[in-house]
Amino acid sequence: MKIFILFLLLLAGGCNQQTTHSNTTNAMSNLNHHNAPLLETATFGGGCFWCTEAVFQRVKGVHSVVSGYSGGKITNPTYREVTNGLTGHAEVVQLRFDPEEVSYLQLLEIFFKTHDPTTLNRQGADVGTQYRSVIFYHNQQQKELAQKAKQALDKEKIWNDPIVTEINEFKAFYKAEDYHQNYFANNPNQGYCQFVIVPKLNKLEKLFQDMLK
Repeated sequence: MKIFILFLLLLAGGCNQQTTHSNTTNAMSNLNHHNAPLLETATFGGGCFWCTEAVFQRVKGVHSVVSGYSGGKITNPTYREVTNGLTGHAEVVQLRFDPEEVSYLQLLEIFFKTHDPTTLNRQGADVGTQYRSVIFYHNQQQKELAQKAKQALDKEKIWNDPIVTEINEFKAFYKAEDYHQNYFANNPNQGYCQFVIVPKLNKLEKLFQDMLK
């Protein structure tokens, strides 16, 4: 933990994105800054998207969480097609977050520590490439931070085995079927939710209590 915290502190000063605005858009940009947050996007796959969605919906600064599919070979895949393991897609969540409330580094730490990033193509009893641990970066800064976070956590030896999380360039995101959205919130007493998702949420509350809504 100490190494990762030090890593966060060292990078904190260099993680603010610089945005250049033309004179013609300054007024609109200033107006937007005062009236609405400038949100950024992150895409993570940490096993079943029901779990990952429930985790990030509780984090302060995360404005939306959508379950879907990324990293595959076909467009507009269905859940049935993805679960057969032949499309190459991973179950992921796509976040819209306010970097002034929660940094991408903080999201990375939550991502890594609320699933097992050392098991290849599986999370618990969920087995298949669709359940692989993966980060889809949206820009060069996200790529570099993800790589450095992975290296730092590996050095901490939190897990007995090395991290196998993929770090891939984001290409496309396809929203999952409506019944997958807000799954835990809509089905809190369902067996999978109680036995798989609730323990993850308990771990989230234990490790990141000060970052929760």
